[in-house]
Amino acid sequence: MADTDQASSRFERLAFPLGVSLTTRILMVNLIPLLVLAGSLFFLDSYRRQLLDERFKLARIEAQITAEALAGATVERQEALLSQIGREQRMRLRMYDASGALVADSFALDEPSFTFDDPVAEPFFEDLARWTDDAVNIVVGAPSPPAYAEPADTMADSWPELARVRQQGLSQIELRRAPDGTPVINAAAPVGVNGASLLTTRNAVDITQAVRAARTSLMTIILLALVVSTILSLYLANTIIEPLRRLVQSTQRVRLGRERDIEVPRMQERGDEIGLLARAVSDMTATLRQRIDAVETFAADVAHEIKNPLASLRSATESLRKVEDPELRAQLVDVAAHDVRRIDRLVTEISEASRIDAELSRATFEPVDLCDLFANVVARKKDRGEASGCSIEMRCPSERATVMGVPIRLERIAENLLDNAISFSPDGGRILVEIRHSEGRVQASVCDEGPGIPENEREKVFRRFHSHRPDAETFGDHSGLGLAIGRTIAEAHDGSLSVDDESGELGGARLMLELPAA
Repeated sequence: MADTDQASSRFERLAFPLGVSLTTRILMVNLIPLLVLAGSLFFLDSYRRQLLDERFKLARIEAQITAEALAGATVERQEALLSQIGREQRMRLRMYDASGALVADSFALDEPSFTFDDPVAEPFFEDLARWTDDAVNIVVGAPSPPAYAEPADTMADSWPELARVRQQGLSQIELRRAPDGTPVINAAAPVGVNGASLLTTRNAVDITQAVRAARTSLMTIILLALVVSTILSLYLANTIIEPLRRLVQSTQRVRLGRERDIEVPRMQERGDEIGLLARAVSDMTATLRQRIDAVETFAADVAHEIKNPLASLRSATESLRKVEDPELRAQLVDVAAHDVRRIDRLVTEISEASRIDAELSRATFEPVDLCDLFANVVARKKDRGEASGCSIEMRCPSERATVMGVPIRLERIAENLLDNAISFSPDGGRILVEIRHSEGRVQASVCDEGPGIPENEREKVFRRFHSHRPDAETFGDHSGLGLAIGRTIAEAHDGSLSVDDESGELGGARLMLELPAA
């Protein structure tokens, strides 16, 4: 997967410079195929050559058929045929005798059937068309035929094609270029067996017109496609880039810390990837704000919680210098020692609470049996005498209650739950730890015989530095972070820690840890 991402990144760097905007990229991607299509204009030369080849064949056939019709005909009949064919086919026909002298010319026998256009007198658009023809011919390397010009000598040998016919006795084709750039096709053929010959001349203007018409149609289609593609590309770019710009502007304002009430647009109306990105960025921003607010609140709470024992410690140490009574001095020393222990406990708990999320995000989970885990914690408390005279009972299912997690962190939840139950239990009270399976999850509840937790207090007990403690407990013995840390650990294990609505058989508080079964 990493190799694929790297290859994609390298391809992107090769395809476009890193500084090119998305709008330019979209336009380039959509316009490149059209530019390739525009290049096909230059390949219209093959179409022109094909038309010329067909016309060469036609001119050769026409010359041969006309020569056969003229052979053996009288002079009057020959002149009539030359005049008629020239007029109907818009050609110039010239007949030469065996000595090569010109004996008949359709242009002399009748009105000329065509004239070459004067490029000087033509409109600008014709000049532009000729320039385009010349540019295409230069690009594709098309050979340029010689210019058509009437020779000063009227003898047959003045025309190379007629000279070859007289030597070889075979029909010949020659291509020349009219003053306006259109092709002029000369076809020469022998007439009879007495050495006479025929020369036909046609100005194939229709070939140039056909090529120009094809080029104009193709250019019109390309230009229309270019305009439509540009409009659609800009529309597509706008639908992508404008929302991204709005997101960038909003995130920059959030980053600069200005206008705390600024909201990153969620773009609910968009169901595409841009909408998904907008909602993801909005949710991420909201989460970051919540975390920032939580950190700020936590910092304020830390300062407040540490300030109290520090104030007490300061008062005790300042009073020590003024008090002479040994008993009172001993009490002040005890107060100072208690405050030092309280500060140490606070610092330890705060340090653990601040780094627990980061540690769990990198931790490797392993199978943990909650029955064994709670049993070990209960045994340690009994061995250390930390049960305060309470009897702790455990109820476990017949099968193993295995979950995936970090054992030392799950032990911390168990210790906090048991400490909380011991704190609120009466002297000699009972504590019940019950573990069971429920719909693919493992539940571990800890119940006590204490006063319970009022409904309006059931969420407050999980807040950091929550200070509601039993009246009999010495002030400062707990940091108020235990249950908050426990809930954080549970949620990091995709579980939950809450106060159960049912108090259980002991009638006191019942806290429930729920984790996915392994």
